[in-house]
Amino acid sequence: MDSNQDFKKLLSKIEELKKSGNFDLSLEEDLSIAIMNLISLEEHFFFTSQKTGKSDYLKLLDQTREIRKKLLGRMIDKHEGETWCISKHLLAASMRLMEVGTKLQTDGKTSEAEEMFRHSYEVYSLFWGLRLKLIDTKNIKKIPDPPTNQPWQLSDLVTQLVDCCKE
Repeated sequence: MDSNQDFKKLLSKIEELKKSGNFDLSLEEDLSIAIMNLISLEEHFFFTSQKTGKSDYLKLLDQTREIRKKLLGRMIDKHEGETWCISKHLLAASMRLMEVGTKLQTDGKTSEAEEMFRHSYEVYSLFWGLRLKLIDTKNIKKIPDPPTNQPWQLSDLVTQLVDCCKE
């Protein structure tokens, strides 16, 4: 299928979502921005705890994290592989790139700022592609379990045992 047909198919999916009436894009966008800010708060509570030596900030981090998990759960309902963490990191990266762009713009570095803003929006768009299931993940192959007569390799252990997405 060529890219023009892919784009038309994508537009069709978006129109279906809009017509269903079950999806409020402005509400979802506000929620995604709130989640970005909660992720930033988690980071700030962590760094503040380390810089001040006060563990009370880690308690605030935990409270903020629980709220973020609950809200992200409203947006990412089905977890396939590491889509939960991917979504979280896409939002975090988008926010950070936006902040870098804002600082560059303040410093008068307009072209560099515009580049960061474009990157931020590209990353944010990837989040929405996953969120709206517009990115086709059906053809992504699962790593098979190794045959029983072969020893496990380190990469197999990481794939099978380590799940950074458990929150």
